[in-house]
Amino acid sequence: MTRRAWVAFLLAVVIVGGGGWFGLSAAGVFDRVQPAPVASPPRSTPPQSTTPVPQPSVRTQSSTPVQSRTSVVTSSPSQAVVVRRYVFPVGGCRADASQSHHDYPASDIFAHVGCLFVAPVDGRVDEVTRVDSWDSKTNRGADRGGLSVSVVGADGVRYYGSHLSAIQPGISPGVQVRAGQSLGRTGKTGSAQGTPPHLHFGISWPTGPNTWWIRRGAVAPQQFLNSWHHGGQLSPVALVAASHRAYGAEHGCRSYC
Repeated sequence: MTRRAWVAFLLAVVIVGGGGWFGLSAAGVFDRVQPAPVASPPRSTPPQSTTPVPQPSVRTQSSTPVQSRTSVVTSSPSQAVVVRRYVFPVGGCRADASQSHHDYPASDIFAHVGCLFVAPVDGRVDEVTRVDSWDSKTNRGADRGGLSVSVVGADGVRYYGSHLSAIQPGISPGVQVRAGQSLGRTGKTGSAQGTPPHLHFGISWPTGPNTWWIRRGAVAPQQFLNSWHHGGQLSPVALVAASHRAYGAEHGCRSYC
């Protein structure tokens, strides 16, 4: 081996022993060859949950107050009594209200003699007729009701019941009554003497005394009776007010007088 070959061999040994690799450039200069970088393993990404994160609920307050048609009086934490504003005017037995009426707005509520006629709303007693003056020969309009009681409710509407067999003691004009309080008993007085027993029921606006052609009924009561019979609280106030305006000035009895 020649001397030049030995030098080259020893130089290669030194280079390899130093742990580096060199390449000869085209200009004759040795360039260090950098080792290829080692790729780091990809970082695993935890799976994303598709379940939405529950958000805290937010309760919104309405700007419009909720109107309740019943009130609740709580006498103890475990007992609440519902106080209704309107009640069906016949109590204590089965009663069926007619869905029409002859000649003027009213309803005949058919029931046995002696059933309770009760105040349909809180109010005061308006007029009371305790004497049956009806005569079939004259059939005067003022007498047809026989025994009767009318009540002006706290809602401003007048409620009238007639053909009674009896009037409850203590019931007289001006007396304050509560919804459901007994006013009398159903019967056959007045012009009901030749018909099945019933309570003639009328709704109207308040008037002066003895204005019987308004008192007997000026607004059809059927939809209100049907509501109250099933525990509803439909009010006749708006309809009575509109009917009063449409009726106009008072000029006496206009039909079936």
